[in-house]
Amino acid sequence: MSLSRRGFLGVAGAAAAGAALSPGIRLIELADARSPEEAASALNRWGLLIDATKCSEGCDACVTACNEEHGLTSLGRPQTDAQWIRKVTLKDKQTGRVTTLPMLCMHCAEPPCVDVCPTGASFKRADGIVLVDKHTCIGCRYCMMACPYKARSFIHEDITGQKPYAPRGKGTVESCTLCVHRVDTDRIPACVEACNADGGKALQFGDLNDPNSKIAKRLATEPSTQIRADLNLNTGVRYQGI
Repeated sequence: MSLSRRGFLGVAGAAAAGAALSPGIRLIELADARSPEEAASALNRWGLLIDATKCSEGCDACVTACNEEHGLTSLGRPQTDAQWIRKVTLKDKQTGRVTTLPMLCMHCAEPPCVDVCPTGASFKRADGIVLVDKHTCIGCRYCMMACPYKARSFIHEDITGQKPYAPRGKGTVESCTLCVHRVDTDRIPACVEACNADGGKALQFGDLNDPNSKIAKRLATEPSTQIRADLNLNTGVRYQGI
């Protein structure tokens, strides 16, 4: 069992305060604390299936929903604006076929961002969701260089009006969290909800480990693709129609 830095400091502070009032405080109370990632279960593997044939070029419902859900705002500088999910355009050089699709953190089973992080700030939960601990991120950006999908952003400016469930901080790196605050309360990510309501129903979210889930059944019976499958990262985000 491990504590996040924030969780440990909070519990340690409470323990110190309690010790002043009650000399007999037991250290077991520290061990009872749990960091958020420990609520995850290895029985689950959360993932996305994206059908590019249903993703229209002019639709940005998923991007808008993500920005609103997490309080991401544009400063008019595309090169440095935070982008947890973005639309990209692919063109087949031989046929000229153009495809648009959303690109985000792939929540890899073998995430390169985690491998290169010197502080352990980049980590993968037991259920496959890859996150960044803002309290231990030192902004070295090694993870950004290691990510084959350019899925991470660096925060250059002071942040105001943060969402309590999506902590952000100047000088740290961030990326798609699969709306972990929603997943942990049995809801679907904001991008999926918006796509199903206002888009082309191109996104399917679910448990890849559950053979009875809709996403697992589709992956078992329909062809799908991993972007940069040659890297053997076993991505949690899969695509159809590309």
